[in-house]
Amino acid sequence: MSDSASYLAYVASVPRLRAAAGALLRDDEGRVLVVHPVYKDEWDIPGGIVEAGESPVSALLRELQEELGIAPSVGRLACVDWVPPAPPWDAGLMFVFDAGVLTDPQIAALHLQPEELDEYMFVPPADLGTLLPPGLARRMNAVVSAADAGHTVYLEDGLIRPLP
Repeated sequence: MSDSASYLAYVASVPRLRAAAGALLRDDEGRVLVVHPVYKDEWDIPGGIVEAGESPVSALLRELQEELGIAPSVGRLACVDWVPPAPPWDAGLMFVFDAGVLTDPQIAALHLQPEELDEYMFVPPADLGTLLPPGLARRMNAVVSAADAGHTVYLEDGLIRPLP
């Protein structure tokens, strides 16, 4: 086998990792925007899967436009969360960006894509654990704290992991 064939075989053997990008969007009272997808029972945050060849920011902007009809200014990266495998899903990297505070006119202009979402609400950060799945609730609580402090945080399954 030639060197380039060996290299291509090696590249083909490297594990692929799924990724998703979500937004921390708040109202002027500091409540967090959560959405209810039509295809599952649990609430989620705005955003979605990063498609092949797409950057996390591009994926987030696409998802916000498709699902909510908005194009907010996406700010600083708030967190990267490594999520362990949970069949049928493989492990993944979840990016959350601080997309700021939506004004009352922006909130009034939210338009849900009916094939994807059937409801949204703004939730006090203290209540996120009552609506979101546990790992996502941990992630978003860490994100709110990090965003309020102007930091970016690295998480593993929603838990802060100090780096060595």
